[in-house]
Amino acid sequence: MRHVLFVAFRMLLHRKRQTLVSILGVSMGVSAFVVMSSLMLGFQNYFIQQVIDLEPHIRIKPRTENAESSPYVLLLGEKMEEKDRILGWQEVIESLEAHPEVLGVAPRLVSKGILKYGVRDKPVTLLGIDPQREPKASIVEKFLKNRNLQRLETNRTGVILGVLVAKSLGIEQTGKKLLLVAPNGQTLLVTVEDFFDSGITNLDDSRVYLNIKTLQSLLEKQGEVNEIIVKIRDVNRAERLSRLFQEGIAYEVESWQKAYKNFLSIFKIQNTITYMIVFAILTVSAFGIFNIIMMTVLEKKKDIAILMAMGFTRNDVLLVFMTEGLVVGTLGAVLGSVVGFGLQEYLESIKLDVEGLIRTQGFVLDRDTLLYVYAFFFSLFFSLLASLYPSYRASRLNPVDIFRSQ
Repeated sequence: MRHVLFVAFRMLLHRKRQTLVSILGVSMGVSAFVVMSSLMLGFQNYFIQQVIDLEPHIRIKPRTENAESSPYVLLLGEKMEEKDRILGWQEVIESLEAHPEVLGVAPRLVSKGILKYGVRDKPVTLLGIDPQREPKASIVEKFLKNRNLQRLETNRTGVILGVLVAKSLGIEQTGKKLLLVAPNGQTLLVTVEDFFDSGITNLDDSRVYLNIKTLQSLLEKQGEVNEIIVKIRDVNRAERLSRLFQEGIAYEVESWQKAYKNFLSIFKIQNTITYMIVFAILTVSAFGIFNIIMMTVLEKKKDIAILMAMGFTRNDVLLVFMTEGLVVGTLGAVLGSVVGFGLQEYLESIKLDVEGLIRTQGFVLDRDTLLYVYAFFFSLFFSLLASLYPSYRASRLNPVDIFRSQ
């Protein structure tokens, strides 16, 4: 084997420029894979984690096809229909709490409304919650700036504003008084007790939490709820459990995967585009490897014949050129991993306000070491694939025919 390695390295060093270009091509593919995957997966994982933390793992609500107006699309002046509620919700909660995979269940009353502060007003989504039950079914308190969720219990006219709702109204501190206008025209003077900052723009720009009893009284819907949220042990089983719960519940049971199906589909498209770009880069680098080995085979026919005359077998010749591809792929993978790591460090050090679907103070990266492992094996695969045909051609050369042609 030592003689195979010696010959392979000699041939690579004989064509230094071409070898260097091939290594750089592979390294570009590897670094592109690492950085682009890190960015895409970082963003996706952050978003999904925020959704899992913020949104119900499973949500039970009235069936939309049975309702003339959804509680999520009510306008001022409209009144919630009787069918836009969950009847016997206490029994539903009791049955769900008895399930071994359920960690917590909580009722909610959801409606639209308007907040007024001075000359400013803001359409918002009102979430009436039970401050005692809510922490068992969600971890909303994690996203509160002052962790004052229980203030909604002691102060029935207290509200928790999304940070972008507060920004729109010009509110920067707690204790401010606002006028809350309900869909039925009823008004209530409320006090800001805390701010909700999830990092997901559409939630922070619309949500307002208040005590469920306060909202029931304001909407003249005493004792009614139109949503039940469920927290489970394994979030990945939400879709399966939602189908199981649906069999015994007359209302719509929706998992978080179904609620955010559109976003998850977009993520799949993003991943496909990313890997297509990386595949194109690695394919181009593979052609570079193919070219250098093929040119070496054509130029070194006489040398190959001499080697075979000295005792090299056809398998030895095959291994020589396969080793060339393996060396180029390995060096390219190592260099690309170093470059990719450096780019990750640079991107992570950049501090800027990113605001769109999510809001962060910089790039969200996935630093999983598996990305480097995948990139390494991809580079080796493409390198070996590119060197396969030239190596086979070299091993099939007949030394007698080569000597005769000289």
